[in-house]
Amino acid sequence: MNINDKSVLEMLNKLIVINRLNKSQILQMVNLVSISNDINDLNDNLKWESSKSFNQNI
Repeated sequence: MNINDKSVLEMLNKLIVINRLNKSQILQMVNLVSISNDINDLNDNLKWESSKSFNQNI
């Protein structure tokens, strides 16, 4: 997905508001946008990254 696309930015803003993301989650999401094909892929990548960091803390 193209982070410079207005529709992508609007979608990201909605995700931030709906999910009440904190600063680190927002930065993580922004980093994952470029490697994600669509919103579903982005959500999967976010879940993967959060589970990976959770498992590293155990």
